[in-house]
Amino acid sequence: MKELATLATTVVLLLLPTLLPRWLDTVPPLAGAPLHRLPETAVGGSVVRGTVARNQTIAALLSRTIQPSLVARLVAAARPAYDLARVTAGRPFDVSLGPDGLFRAFSYGIDALRTLRVVESDGRLVAEIETREYETRTSVVSGTVETSLFGAVEDAGEGDQLALDIADIFAWDVDFHTELQAGDRFRVLVEKQYLDGSMARYGRVLAAEFVRGERVLRAVQFASGDAAGYYDPSGRPLRKAFLRSPLRFTRISSRFSGARLHPILGVYRPHLGVDYAAPSGTPVQAAGDGVVVLAGWQGGYGRTVRLRHPNGYETLYGHLSQISVRTGQRVAQGQRIGAVGSTGLATGPHLDYRMTLFGRFVDPLRLKSPKAEPIDRSQRTAFEAESAELLARLAGSPGPRRAGK
Repeated sequence: MKELATLATTVVLLLLPTLLPRWLDTVPPLAGAPLHRLPETAVGGSVVRGTVARNQTIAALLSRTIQPSLVARLVAAARPAYDLARVTAGRPFDVSLGPDGLFRAFSYGIDALRTLRVVESDGRLVAEIETREYETRTSVVSGTVETSLFGAVEDAGEGDQLALDIADIFAWDVDFHTELQAGDRFRVLVEKQYLDGSMARYGRVLAAEFVRGERVLRAVQFASGDAAGYYDPSGRPLRKAFLRSPLRFTRISSRFSGARLHPILGVYRPHLGVDYAAPSGTPVQAAGDGVVVLAGWQGGYGRTVRLRHPNGYETLYGHLSQISVRTGQRVAQGQRIGAVGSTGLATGPHLDYRMTLFGRFVDPLRLKSPKAEPIDRSQRTAFEAESAELLARLAGSPGPRRAGK
C-alpha cells in the first residue's frame, strides 16, 4: 500500500504543471486579482484588430485572443452599457495587450458615432460608451441634367443620396420619371457631415432650386411647430395631397388610355391607370395619407394594395411582389406599402397605379393636387427672415445672418 501511495503521489506531481493552469482557468478571478494572462501567441504589448464576421459571436470573435473565462467577464461588465450578444457583422473591434501579455482594453465600434470601451482597472473591468459628433459644414452644389438626375449629381462630384433628397423635395411638382429634360438645372444648399476630416454623410438640404425651362421652383426648409417641411418663398408648403409618382425613379411603360391592346389577353380595352416599369422588389410608396382598404389578392391585379384618401380619392397599387401593410392600417404619404412585382396578369415586373375620385377613374398624371395652407400668420416674420437668409446663401451671397446661425 505504501508503494502504491508513493507511486500515486509521483504521478500527480508529474501532471500538476499541466493540470493546474487548466483548473485555474475555470476559476473566476476575485475582485482586485490580476486578470488572465493571454496565450503566448498574443503576448507582446500590441493591439489585435479586426472586424466582426457574419454570424460570429463575441466568444468566437475573441477565442484566439482572450481565454473563455475572461470573455464571460468582459460580456458581463459591458452589459449595463451595451449587450455584446448584439455584435454586428462588419463592425470593427480591437483588443489591447500590455507588454506583459495581459489584457488591458477592448473596443467595439457600435456605429459611426458610438464606441464601447472596456478597460482593466485594478483587476476590475470597467465599461463605458464614448460618443462623438459629426462636424457639420454647409456647401452649395449645382449641376445640369444631361440624361438623369443621378448622372447630374454624380457629375457634380456628389453621391446618389443627394439626388434622392432633391427628388423628395420636389416630388409634388416634378415627375422625375417623365418630365425631366436635358438642360434642367438644380442648385442646393446642403449640410455635409464629417468624421475624421472625411465626409461621412449628407445632412439636411436647407434650400433648393430646380429650373425647368422658364419654370423655376425654389424650396426652403422651415420648422413649423414640431415638424420641419419645405416651403416656397411665399410660404406655401411644397407638400400636397398626392405625390406625382408612387415610385422614386423608374419609367412609364403604359399611360392612362381608353383603348389599349392588352399584352396578355390580346384585346383592346381601357387602361385606366399608369404602368411604371421597374425591377422586382423596387419599393412602392403611398401617394398620399390614407387608410388601407385592401391588402391582398385582387384578380388580375395580383397582390394589391388599395388606399382610401380624404375628399373621395382612392389609389390602387397592383402586381406587387410584397405587401408591407394590412387592411385597416393608417399610412402616411411616402410610407412604403409594398414592392414592385409581376403577380396577376402581368408580362413582367411593373407597378399598375390607379386613382379614382368618388368611384370614377382619373388620370393620376393629370391630377392637379389642391394646394396646402401657407405659413401661419404668427410665424410669417420668422419664416421670411430665415427664407431670405437661406436663399441668399443658395445664390452664393452671404445674406443676412441671424443670431445663433
